[in-house]
Amino acid sequence: MLKQRILTALVLAPLALGGLFGLSGGGFAAFTAFVLLLGAWEWARLAGFDAVKPRLLYTAGLGLLLLVAWWSGWVVERWPLWGGALGWLANTWWISRYPGATGQWQPPVLRLSMGVWVLLPCWVGLYQLRQQGSEWLLFVLLLVWVADIGAYFAGRRYGRRKLAANVSPGKSWEGVYGGWVAVALLVLVYAAWLELDFGQALALLVVALVVAFISVIGDLLESMLKRFCGLKDSSHLLPGHGGILDRIDSLTAAVPLFALIRPWLG
Repeated sequence: MLKQRILTALVLAPLALGGLFGLSGGGFAAFTAFVLLLGAWEWARLAGFDAVKPRLLYTAGLGLLLLVAWWSGWVVERWPLWGGALGWLANTWWISRYPGATGQWQPPVLRLSMGVWVLLPCWVGLYQLRQQGSEWLLFVLLLVWVADIGAYFAGRRYGRRKLAANVSPGKSWEGVYGGWVAVALLVLVYAAWLELDFGQALALLVVALVVAFISVIGDLLESMLKRFCGLKDSSHLLPGHGGILDRIDSLTAAVPLFALIRPWLG
């Protein structure tokens, strides 16, 4: 399993870095749309559809919606990000109530809709961050990565109080705090690199801590859906890593929120 994970990472890492930072404009939009449409294929399974036809229809439908967003100029507007923020409020409520509120989101049509307000704003957020400067796209990617690493080690060493025991028993509040410490260190590095003054660095720290916590909600949402469906991974597309959603679940929550807030940082 470890060998598979390493080999997959060695293949995917150059492709991901090349697509995210080597492309811009329409090429970047197409690359990120392709990744998120793979996620849509997996999401249809989490919505209760195992057959190929309905999963293809859902993926094609979301692809058409992304095209409309591109042609109409929605991809550079703010309202899709606000829509995503409202969607994540609902997602957070359902996670906090699981399994008590299962009946509210259990219908397959609602779970398919949930995928739209998760994946579309993520795509819009990625595009807007890339347009604002690759350093901000890099920041949110690093933020999610270091928060996850910090949470992993702090949770293993100090984890006592469960964050969402019914959804993901392995996550703890101590893990969240460890992730915040790691994110604070990242902000210090970024503040020095971008030569931010004290006020700007403090604002970035506050935003980063909020976004880091929301990234955990993204992870928990997919965990909740997989637990409800009795699945370990969203798919077996990435040997040793599971599916696309298993790799980007935290980003789907963090990216649109950070893209929404970032212009206010100056």
